[in-house]
Amino acid sequence: MKSFAPPFILAWLIRWIAYGGSVPNLALIPQRRVTENLGILQDPYPDKPRITFRPDGTFKLTVFSDMHWGENPWDSWGPEQDANSTRLMEKVLPSEKPDFVVLNGDLITGENAFKDNATLLIDRIVAPLNAAQIPFCSTQGNHDNQKNITHLQEILREQQVAPLTYTRVAPAGVGGVEGPGNYWVPVYEKASDPSPVLVLWFFDSRGGFSYGDNSTAIPDWVDESVAAWIESESATMNDAWGPAENRGALAFVHIPPHLIQNLQARLNSTKEPGLNADILGSGSTQGTTDEDDVGQDNAFWNSLNANVKNLHAVISGHDHGDEWCIREPTENVIFCFDKHAGYGGYGDPSWGYGVRNLVFSSTEPKGGVQTWIRLEEGEIRANVTLDESYS
Repeated sequence: MKSFAPPFILAWLIRWIAYGGSVPNLALIPQRRVTENLGILQDPYPDKPRITFRPDGTFKLTVFSDMHWGENPWDSWGPEQDANSTRLMEKVLPSEKPDFVVLNGDLITGENAFKDNATLLIDRIVAPLNAAQIPFCSTQGNHDNQKNITHLQEILREQQVAPLTYTRVAPAGVGGVEGPGNYWVPVYEKASDPSPVLVLWFFDSRGGFSYGDNSTAIPDWVDESVAAWIESESATMNDAWGPAENRGALAFVHIPPHLIQNLQARLNSTKEPGLNADILGSGSTQGTTDEDDVGQDNAFWNSLNANVKNLHAVISGHDHGDEWCIREPTENVIFCFDKHAGYGGYGDPSWGYGVRNLVFSSTEPKGGVQTWIRLEEGEIRANVTLDESYS
């Protein structure tokens, strides 16, 4: 039998320790959770509860997007918006009772943050989740990479102050410049099951500006290196858990893939309902800030759709005035916008503030997913089922 800790495991441990993690006791991890020669630890959360469906066979996610904490801290307006965002979370969480929460990017307005306290904003963001003891994870957005804050700093702070965060850092070499937030979370039917029935994928679309005084623009697309990582992780999952067709998937990335931009013109407000107030243009989707960069996210997009089966939807924020879902025809996959949840960031009060809910009614990998927008005061709109017949 080969060594229990081959080079890829040792590399993972070195990176984990470098980011402040303690050394896990590998002897305490059941052998069945380590797949020899596959390169990843099959249970990436040995010290946390497994995420599971409810006993009735359902699973509910609530997505808070574009919270934009920390805006204008030098006057009264900014702190008032933070208080409003906290109120929204504290109102929605006990009402919706999600099994899992996703914070889908632009957690803070980093360009307004001060270097000495920028990461402390993460404490305030996760406080309602900690109080409710709801497991969650996050992606980061373009406003989370700025001269006084980085995606990695936010992730490490989140891991430090939130016991039930499932946010992770990608392996070394995956994610490109300032794009460490690429990872996945397994969801099981029962905690004792050997393999999950659903995998939640999270990708880092980067953007924003580099850390420090000589700050420069960061590419605003998922780095090409992520494509090979998706293929490798998917193959590992197949070897460990069986064919990908046996489980469902859902993907989250803050900035939408660029192919979504041209779909807006063909929206049918009856079949594809939801607010459509943000006209997509330069910078609205990945790699469109500079026309020479259009298509830089193709490697990621093609790999995701080629390797991840039963992908129910790809879900993004970033464009605060849109909340619709539509089918992307080249890959035959559904894309959905989130709902602008934070009172910070650009917008219009008439758009409202709220969340996107997603409910799996069964563990069937190809089953439909019901999703809707819930506003702060409880109003529901754009209630649709994401299935083979949608759009």
